Amino acid sequence: MTKALADDNGITFRMGQNTIRLPDDLSVETPGWLPVRSITSRHSDRQLTIRLDDLDPYRGLYEPIPPRRLTAFEVESWRTVVDDAWRLLTTHLPDVAETLPESLYSLVPAPAVAFRLPSASTGEAFGSAIVAYSSDPEQLAAALVHESQHIRLGGVQHLATLHTDDPRERFYAPWRDDPRPIGGVLHGIYAFFGVAAFWRALAAAEPDNALASFEFALWRSASWRALRAVHRDESMTDTGRRFLDGIATELAPWQEEPVASGPEAWAVTSALDHYATWRLRHLRPDADTVSVLAEAWHHGDSWPKFGEPPEPRAPTPVPDGGWTGARTDLIRLLLGRNGSAALDEHGPHVPGAAGADLALLHGDNEAAVTGYRNLLVTDPDLPTALVGLGLALAARGTGPAARALLHRPELVRAVHRVLRTSTAKTPDIETVAGWIGRFTH
Repeated sequence: MTKALADDNGITFRMGQNTIRLPDDLSVETPGWLPVRSITSRHSDRQLTIRLDDLDPYRGLYEPIPPRRLTAFEVESWRTVVDDAWRLLTTHLPDVAETLPESLYSLVPAPAVAFRLPSASTGEAFGSAIVAYSSDPEQLAAALVHESQHIRLGGVQHLATLHTDDPRERFYAPWRDDPRPIGGVLHGIYAFFGVAAFWRALAAAEPDNALASFEFALWRSASWRALRAVHRDESMTDTGRRFLDGIATELAPWQEEPVASGPEAWAVTSALDHYATWRLRHLRPDADTVSVLAEAWHHGDSWPKFGEPPEPRAPTPVPDGGWTGARTDLIRLLLGRNGSAALDEHGPHVPGAAGADLALLHGDNEAAVTGYRNLLVTDPDLPTALVGLGLALAARGTGPAARALLHRPELVRAVHRVLRTSTAKTPDIETVAGWIGRFTH
C-alpha cells in the first residue's frame, strides 16, 4: 500500500520499506524520482515545448511497455534535431508552427530505424506521438507535421461525423502497404496533405533541394489520388465531403505546379512501384478470366474474345508475397545529401535492396533487367522482382511487358502460375507479360 505524506519538508511517498521524497522542483532528477523531461525551442518568436516521455507504461499504442530512460546524450541529440526541425517549420510553414504546439506536446521517443522515420499516434491520446529518432531535421519536421495533422483530425472527429462507421478494408492508400478502411484513408489524406505542404514550402525556398522536390511531388499526388477516391464514396457524410472540399481547394492547384524534372520522374517511379506492388499482394484476378487466358495460351490463340479483362472487385487484406519498399529508400538516398556517393556507400545496406535495384537507380537499365530476370528464375512470384522488371523495362522503353507488369501485375502472375502447372515447358513470365500487355491498358 502506498502512503503519501505532506509536511513542511515537502511530499513523501512510502511503499512498504521504500520511501521517496519528491524534490521541490519536479523537473529535477533525484534518487527515487525520474521526471518526464522537456525540451524547448524558440525561433521567430514562436516557442515549442515538448515532453520526451520515456517513462509512462501506457505511452505505446497496444500494450504496456516498461520505461526506457534516455541517456543524457540521447536527450541532447533529440534537443538538437527538434530545435533544427522547429526552425524549419517556423521559417517555411509559419501558420502550421502557430498551431502545432497546441496539438503536439508529448513525444514518445522510439529507436532510430535505418533509412526511415516511422511515427504513430492515436485519437485516444491527444497531443502525443511516437516518433523514431532521426538526425535529419527535414524528415523530423515532416513527421511532426504529419502527426500533428492526425491529432488535430482526431479532435475534429470527436466533434463531427465525417463518415459512417465502415470498417471494410477496401481502399488503396499510397502511403500504406495494406488496404485501408475509409477512416484510415481520410486520416492519411489530411496527414499527407500537411506533409506535402511542408515539402512544397521547403522546395520553393531551396530550389536545389532535390529531395524536397521529390517528396512534394510524391505526396501531393498521393493525397490527391486518395481524396478523389473517397470524396463521393457512400460512407462519406456531407460534413466529411465539405472537409475534403476544403483540402481540395489548396491541394488541386498544387498538382499543376512545376517540379524539377528529375525529382518528379522519380516520384512517378516511386508511385508506380508502390501501386503495382500493392496490386500484386492484395488484388486477386477473377479465376474464370485467368482460366480462359491460360487456355488461350495453350491453344495459341492471340486473345480471348472477351476483350479487356475485368478489374478485380475488392482487395483482400491478406497479402500474397512480401514487400520491402527498398527502391523508394534508394531514391531518397540518391536525391539526398551526397547523391550518388551516398547511394554507393549506403545503398547496399538498405534492407531488401537487390543489386538490380541499385542498377536501376544508377540508370543502368540493361543490368537492372538482367538482375530482375535472374531473381525471377529463382522465384517467379516475387513481387519486388516482378514490379522491378516492369520499371526497368519501362525505363528502357515502353512496351507491352512493362505495361502489364506495372498496371496488371496480379493478372500476369496468376496466369503464369497456371501455366507453370499445366505446360511441359513453362514460358518465362516476361513473355506472358508481353502477351497480356498487348491487349490491356
